[in-house]
Order: sequence, then structure tokens, then C-alpha cells
Amino acid sequence: MTYQILLVEDEKWVRTALRKVIEKINLPFAVVHESPNGMEAWEWLERSHADIVLTDIRMPVMDGLTLLKQIRNKGKGNTADIIIVSGHDEFAYAQQAIRLGAFDYFLKPVEAEEMTECFRNWLQRQKTAASVSTIQQAGEQYRTPVEQVIHYIESNQRFDLMLAEAAALAHLNPSYFCKLFKQQKGVTFTDYMTSVRMREAARLLEHTALRITEIADRLGFADAAYFSNTFKKETGTSPSEYRKRLHPA
Repeated sequence: MTYQILLVEDEKWVRTALRKVIEKINLPFAVVHESPNGMEAWEWLERSHADIVLTDIRMPVMDGLTLLKQIRNKGKGNTADIIIVSGHDEFAYAQQAIRLGAFDYFLKPVEAEEMTECFRNWLQRQKTAASVSTIQQAGEQYRTPVEQVIHYIESNQRFDLMLAEAAALAHLNPSYFCKLFKQQKGVTFTDYMTSVRMREAARLLEHTALRITEIADRLGFADAAYFSNTFKKETGTSPSEYRKRLHPA
């Protein structure tokens, strides 16, 4: 299956460069249409389909943020994810786009490596959403989207689940999902995931011979030192001290 990308950028040479990067990364994505501004993109979306809208922020007629709001508020079932492309001086706009529900953003110039990582994350999210859909079709019903996400985490041991992906599983924007999670569970999603990760870390320290760096990686921590600091903050002891206490020499 090839996923469809709508490319929105007012400068043709930038569109050409982005298209070449997309072709270069060798993932199942293809640009199906190019638009020079948000208005033309919106008109195209009303009659056509795209899985991803890759859009610049500053454009004539309609800018990228306005297009994002248009899709989210008036999309009439349009499920396209938005990825923002911005210059360094537009970083605040990119942050605003994330708060409005954009999947990710790139700073110009866009490198193949970062686009590859972004698109792989997007593919993983689609796979995750498909797994949840399969569970639902099998007849398992959960009272709330929050409980559905928690069940998914526990059933699939997704200790590296990020907020954007969790919100997508719940079919909610990240901001609303955060509020709903806190209301129903009394803790933030971030604090909940930290607690889940630390419980799993304690189990791995007790029952496996995995190195601390390997445990950190398995739990979604890019930095082992940060993992150790988090574990000590939660348990009062470092991972190495915790293991020594359980398995004294």
C-alpha cells in the first residue's frame, strides 16, 4: 500500500526538493498533488483524499496554520495528518501547530534522515491504530478512550508509547486526551507512563540480566543516565543499587 501525500508550498523549487527527499527515503509514500497555497490545498482536499498533508507555514492566500485549523474544524471526515515545514524563525508557529494537532514538524532544509524517522513513526501509529481496531471488531468494548489506551499499553507492553500516538489511538487530539486522562485517572498521561515504565524497569532488574542501558532502550529512554535519574526519583534508589539489593553478591 502506498500512502498519499498532499504537498503544500508556495515556492516550486522547495516542492521539488521535498518531493525528491520523499522519493529518496524509499518508504511507501507518494506525492499525489502539489498546491502553491493553503486555499488551493483545501479546495483539492474537499474533492480528493490524502493521508498526509505536508505544508509550509508562510504562504500567500492561506497559510499552513489556517489550513491546519480548516482541516481540523471543517474537514467533514477528512483524516489527513498534518506535518509542518518551517524556517528557524518560524519555530514558535511550528510549536503552535503541534498544539493544534499537527503530527510533526520539520525545520528547513529537510534532511532525508529526519523525514525517514517521522514517516516511520507515522507508519507505526497506523499499525497501532489498526491493532486497536482489530481488537474492537473482535468484540472487546471499553467504556472510555482512556481505558482503551491503557488496555493497549498493558496488552502490547508498549512502554515507549508517546502522547501523540496515545491520542491517535483514542481518536482525540493530544490536548483533549491529556485533559480527559487527568480527569479519569487523577494523574497526567506522562506521569502514568513514567509509573508504568518504572514498574517494568523494576521487574527487568529483578528477573533478567539485561544491562541498564538495554533496559533503558527497551523502555523508550534514549539516554541511560536520564532513565537512571528517573528510576531513582521514583524509587529512591538507582537501578544498579536496586539490583544489588535484590541480588547481593
